[in-house]
Amino acid sequence: MITRTLKEISEWIKIENEISIFNDAVISGVSIDSRKINSGNIFVPFKGENSDGHRFVEDAIKKGASVALWQKDVPNPPLHLPILVVENTLIALQELARNYRDVLNVRVVGITGSNGKTTTKDMTANLLSVKYKVQKTEGNFNNEIGLPLTILGLEEDTEVAVLEMGMSSKGEIDFLTRLARPEAAIITNIGESHLLDLGSREGIAEAKLEIMNGLQENGLLTYYGDEPLLKEQLTNYAGDSNIRTFGRSEKNDIFPVEIEQNDIGSIFKVNTSNVEFKLPVLGIHNVLNALAAMTVADYFGVPFEKMNEGFAELKLTNMRTELLQGKKGEKIINDAYNASPTSMLAAIELISQLPGYKKKILVLGDMLELGPQEKEFHIKMGESIDSDKIDYVFTFGKLGECITEGAKTKLAADQVFAFTEKLPLIEKLEKLVNEETIVLVKASRGMRLEEVVNALQ
Repeated sequence: MITRTLKEISEWIKIENEISIFNDAVISGVSIDSRKINSGNIFVPFKGENSDGHRFVEDAIKKGASVALWQKDVPNPPLHLPILVVENTLIALQELARNYRDVLNVRVVGITGSNGKTTTKDMTANLLSVKYKVQKTEGNFNNEIGLPLTILGLEEDTEVAVLEMGMSSKGEIDFLTRLARPEAAIITNIGESHLLDLGSREGIAEAKLEIMNGLQENGLLTYYGDEPLLKEQLTNYAGDSNIRTFGRSEKNDIFPVEIEQNDIGSIFKVNTSNVEFKLPVLGIHNVLNALAAMTVADYFGVPFEKMNEGFAELKLTNMRTELLQGKKGEKIINDAYNASPTSMLAAIELISQLPGYKKKILVLGDMLELGPQEKEFHIKMGESIDSDKIDYVFTFGKLGECITEGAKTKLAADQVFAFTEKLPLIEKLEKLVNEETIVLVKASRGMRLEEVVNALQ
């Protein structure tokens, strides 16, 4: 993590007050939460509409922070303490990260996309760890606050940083990529998330492609080549970046030639190697995420023959195709972290293809932020369900009722159930599960369907 004297920090960000008496103070690490202060931290408060972190500055210093930022327009700064008065604390945090990034001898991988960013980040970090010292974005620290904090948390001897870049509107990826300056970038796919803000999948594709704006000279961009919106925009690309594609079809630079699925993961081969890869993660969509990670690892000099070492150690962030066991012996795929039409279709495909279960149940909730066509997306989701492969469909939420509407065109009425409260859903579900059952639970984060998973366990 960043370790510098206050004098050095003052050369990186513009400070409005006199701090010479604190010049020799050493800061080590950054915190934006006064409850999680470590000794030597620089505390960064933010002034929001409903709360103001400046109220906790004195407490943070008492807990061991070496220094705290203070936004200029906030009255009564405690100038007897080691305070750095700045124009804007968020901009100061970002500038601090920018300058720290510039002095680090670190190679950066940037990852964006509508779905699969975190899973691909985890895979990429694991594969690169076979050869390098790697750090990666933790949790959801992938925005204008989280990414600077991740950069400032990098150790000086870290060789590769794998950084996730999230967005909700145009210009956000542009800012993040120019801050991180990646040598390699991945676009996992273009889905429907953020249609409410960006209006169309074309708009989402344009926003994701902003990741190239910060890509280093002769760097690598790898993207999902089966997505025509990306392919069209890159067809006439005349820049210096190396472009490689991954996907299911043989037109891509890397594609799977064999895939065998079971309930503990996938075994697959690709066109670029004779190695049989063992991925301890469920779903063909995660094989595609693995192809993106493998492309970057290959670019960084990790041999295909060594990649299974990275896959073997893979542990995904919770609630992403997480296979669990219920109290009646049923298996549960907990994919409740988030959902869009693209990712929900992939999850339904996963459970539909898994062998060895006599009863397969879907528990699906609302997909949020889909804009004016949200009802149509949910109805089509229900219509996509194959009655030969799925035995029961449970939905939760008002939009979930639209999934039910579509599902009833494929399944009998006594196979489809809609709920707006979780307790009756859980009670009905518990009557149907046994040791020969697998249950998929998926919805947008705001629906909190992990509560259903917890109840089954």
